[in-house]
Amino acid sequence: MKLFGTDGVRGKAGDFLDAITVLKLAKAAGIYFRKHSTTKKILVGKDTRRSGYMIENALVSGLTAVGYDVIQIGPMPTPAIAYLTESMRCDAGIMISASHNPFEDNGIKFFDNHGDKLNTDCEEAIEAIFNDDNLMISEQVTGRNIGASKRIDDVIGRYIVSIKSSFPRDLNLSGMRIVLDCANGAAYKVGPTILQELGADVIVVNNKPDGFNINEDCGAMHPEHIGKIIREYRADIGLALDGDADRLVIIDEKGEVVDGDKLIGALCNYLNEEKLLKGNGCVATVMSNKALEDYLSSKGIELFRSNVGDKYVLEIMKEKGINFGGEQSGHIIFSDVAKTGDGLASSLQVLALILKSGKKASEVLNPFELYPQILHNMKVTEKIPLDKIKGLEEILKPIREKGIRDLIRYSGTENKIRLLLEGKNKNDVENAMETLKSFFKKVL
Repeated sequence: MKLFGTDGVRGKAGDFLDAITVLKLAKAAGIYFRKHSTTKKILVGKDTRRSGYMIENALVSGLTAVGYDVIQIGPMPTPAIAYLTESMRCDAGIMISASHNPFEDNGIKFFDNHGDKLNTDCEEAIEAIFNDDNLMISEQVTGRNIGASKRIDDVIGRYIVSIKSSFPRDLNLSGMRIVLDCANGAAYKVGPTILQELGADVIVVNNKPDGFNINEDCGAMHPEHIGKIIREYRADIGLALDGDADRLVIIDEKGEVVDGDKLIGALCNYLNEEKLLKGNGCVATVMSNKALEDYLSSKGIELFRSNVGDKYVLEIMKEKGINFGGEQSGHIIFSDVAKTGDGLASSLQVLALILKSGKKASEVLNPFELYPQILHNMKVTEKIPLDKIKGLEEILKPIREKGIRDLIRYSGTENKIRLLLEGKNKNDVENAMETLKSFFKKVL
């Protein structure tokens, strides 16, 4: 059975992710982590979905069945789990969340003892154990070896201190009015607390989760909704998080959404000017606009590209010795502060940039103009490997000769092909996309 996708295990709760599957997955993960165990403790957190109760209890049953003690900390952001796993010296951490997906979905993200997301090899090893029925039975424990679980409610303070310490000590948010959209998700307590303790006047919206309203017409997936609130209250900025608070979308004082690539560019240049950028580089994904690459190059900063997914961004950051990177979708990674994308840590860096610049958000977060880019998804009946499609290279050659960047890939979860074209001339990009669409309609 195939379990892991681009970001852990994710699917419809009660269907793909039912209690039996989760219990079995927990046992398999416990058996895997036990090979290098030092504390026999695993941390478990979750977002605010109703199905989190079912999955949490199934995880606890599976982990204790193979000898692990489980620490349950309730609703907390995904990056908090990464931080606390290492801070509390656990063998692993588990976050129950489907991130920006609707409440019907849920997911399970694993972190190692350093608070890092598992790489593909580790995920494949857990899947192999999951599919080995004999091993799963033989590795169960009995008697005094069965694990225990306990719930701890006071760890929120550790995470708050960690995030606040990343904000420059010579700055405070006094006099700044901020609209914070918590997406009815995991940051509904910790987000407002951090901003208020730093002195901000915070207008909090979508901070009343009921188990079903997470990400519902709010948060990072619908940032346009708080633009009206920003204008009404004359706020300086809006911060929109997603359900597990690892993603951030910024809305400026005009109520307009800031493009993710522009945000990455502005933050990277800020770190460089503050002499805080390591490796003289930045990592973004293959989806990022080439205008970002050209902007950073003009500042003497090299852009490296990764596959889509913040864990792939982080892999290249580690490989190149770089401490900053992100995705245009809002996953921003300051590795000196957090182990993964952290919406709240990123928020504080954005606010520091604005305060130090003395400018408004709309000015400082708009450092360059994007090149025309078109993304088109097409349903396909069969995912024929791209290198096996006759005539594709011949179609792409004249497109590339016009300086148009192309990215063609299949969806990892749906029968769709994703076509992305980008270039400086809008008409050339539009014509090239029509050519590609006609070609793929015939061959797929």
